[in-house]
Amino acid sequence: MSHAIPAPPALGDSAVNTSYVVGIAFIAALGGYLFGFDFAVISGALPFLRREFALDAWWEGFLTGSLALGCMVGCLVAGQLADRYGRRPGLLLAAGIFAGSSLAMALAPGLALFVVARFAAGIGVGMASMLSPLYIAEVSPAAVRGRNVAINQLTVVVGILVTNLVNYFLADHGPDAWRWMFGLGAVPALLFLLGVLWLPESPRWLAQAGQVPRAEAVLRKIGNPAFVEATLAELAVRASSGEPRARFRDVLSADVRPAVVVGVALAVFQQFCGINVVFNYTSTIFAAVGADLNRQLLETIGIGVVNLVFTLVAMFLVDRLGRRPLLLFGALGLTVSYLALAFLLQTHAAPGLVSGVVLAAIGTYGLSLAPVTWVVISEIFPTRIRGVASSVATVALWGAYFVLVFTFPILAQAIGTYGPFYLYSGICLLGFFFVRAKVKETKGQTLEQLEEAFARH
Repeated sequence: MSHAIPAPPALGDSAVNTSYVVGIAFIAALGGYLFGFDFAVISGALPFLRREFALDAWWEGFLTGSLALGCMVGCLVAGQLADRYGRRPGLLLAAGIFAGSSLAMALAPGLALFVVARFAAGIGVGMASMLSPLYIAEVSPAAVRGRNVAINQLTVVVGILVTNLVNYFLADHGPDAWRWMFGLGAVPALLFLLGVLWLPESPRWLAQAGQVPRAEAVLRKIGNPAFVEATLAELAVRASSGEPRARFRDVLSADVRPAVVVGVALAVFQQFCGINVVFNYTSTIFAAVGADLNRQLLETIGIGVVNLVFTLVAMFLVDRLGRRPLLLFGALGLTVSYLALAFLLQTHAAPGLVSGVVLAAIGTYGLSLAPVTWVVISEIFPTRIRGVASSVATVALWGAYFVLVFTFPILAQAIGTYGPFYLYSGICLLGFFFVRAKVKETKGQTLEQLEEAFARH
């Protein structure tokens, strides 16, 4: 049955406690920093790991992708945990798992234990990658929700940049430098753990769980009485429907299927667009055009800086231009960038030319698919299944990531480093047409209004 959702109140600048909302968003988004750390550390460590463990193309791909396999498990655990016990316990568990696994990778005596530890790190990263944007979306007023969820992507790219810088400065510290690269991940994990202890539980989860007084108390910290009253009224409409606790099979029901299809497809596209090959295999790409190790690691720093700058721009634009225009721009921009990159790699162009095209692709991604995909996934699912549906979409994302990074070394060995980028260009073109046909604009609407809109779709 469809319930009419009231329009959000016209809130003035004083209606929301901006410093409090941004503060809790930044703390929750430290989960993104963990994602960025483990995502980037492998790029700097791979030249050392190849020698340490005598990796062939298959093992290189599996070692890199083992993080994604753990992420898939983490997402499945996080979805159930978040809907049963709340968002905050899941964030605490993610931080603890990540801290322990970072130390385990640093101390691993052999390849098998290293891969197991990286898989465990993936569980923590997967939990955080799903729960951090979901939590931020649920505590943020509609007018700033896109910007606040994009803070999670900002911490991802800050994590990537800082990790690339650390990798660069550690690279000259002998063959065991990779152990320090991984071990230092315990520091941000412990900071995240301490920060989450201060966070309130999501008011939307509290209301869904029947804890309305606690939800109201949190909302009063977020906004003024008009905001609290309007939000509670929206939540009461959903609570009055008497919907049971979500299960994984509920994501297949007809009323939520349109949102699930969009969420899963965008998640898969964000990975199959191919940009994470550039992030994870920077050294391989630039070695193909004759760059030495020092130049390869310097390129990772340039990638991190460009990614950070364009993510900041995206945070400014996502609630102004909207989600859909940025997704369309990203898909088309990457289509063109990959064609150029494939041609330059195929013709063995100078590293400087390759660097320019790589940075253009990174900037395009940082402005579009990187932050906006997470924003849309955090917005479009109904409250009663948001945890489960978000976990399904994020599992799909990490599954696609594993396929991408596992297959790249094998494809590059078989058809040349340039070959896969022609494939990624075609995928991006298909993604452009999918976004144009299926993705609706979500900016400026409350989560309850979006739920109503997708149910009618």
